[in-house]
Amino acid sequence: MKTYLIPSFKLSLILLILCSVLYPLAISGLALLSPGGGNGEVLRQNEKVVGYVQIGQSFCDPKYFQGRPSAVNYNAAGSGGSNKAPSNPEYLATVQSRIDALLKQNPGLQTNEIPSDLVTVSGSGLDPHISVQAARIQVKRIAAVRKLTVPSVEKLVNQCTERPLLGMFGPEKVHVLRLNLALDQLNTSSN
Repeated sequence: MKTYLIPSFKLSLILLILCSVLYPLAISGLALLSPGGGNGEVLRQNEKVVGYVQIGQSFCDPKYFQGRPSAVNYNAAGSGGSNKAPSNPEYLATVQSRIDALLKQNPGLQTNEIPSDLVTVSGSGLDPHISVQAARIQVKRIAAVRKLTVPSVEKLVNQCTERPLLGMFGPEKVHVLRLNLALDQLNTSSN
């Protein structure tokens, strides 16, 4: 028994030090090298923090681009998806109500033009990005509400479009908060 007990104890002690001390220290050290120093990268406007780069926000005002819906009301402390199957009647009703709201807010928009990211939640419920198509279908509404030209809002969407990593990894996407901040700046400079 002694031949098994001592090696087991040594292995447990080594793993305890490795997993409970060294690994957390290494991860904390890497976090300090990241943007925001491990506290999250913030977005500022006029020296005021207006949000975090990796956490989406709710924009209900029709003068703003709307982001992806959230199953957790954009609460970073409790991220998660809805976990409802696409065949769930409650889920289907929720998606249909989002489609109806988009059609009402964006006259002339057809149901088949609505990208899924505007009516379904992401796995985390905190996604700060939307597809370029999701931004483009909102351009006419925003231009009309803000009394801007459609080409000027389209140009802003193009300027705020993030390209795939290294030109090939992931889709083109638009960071909603950055786009809305740029939209406010555009609106301020045109007045």
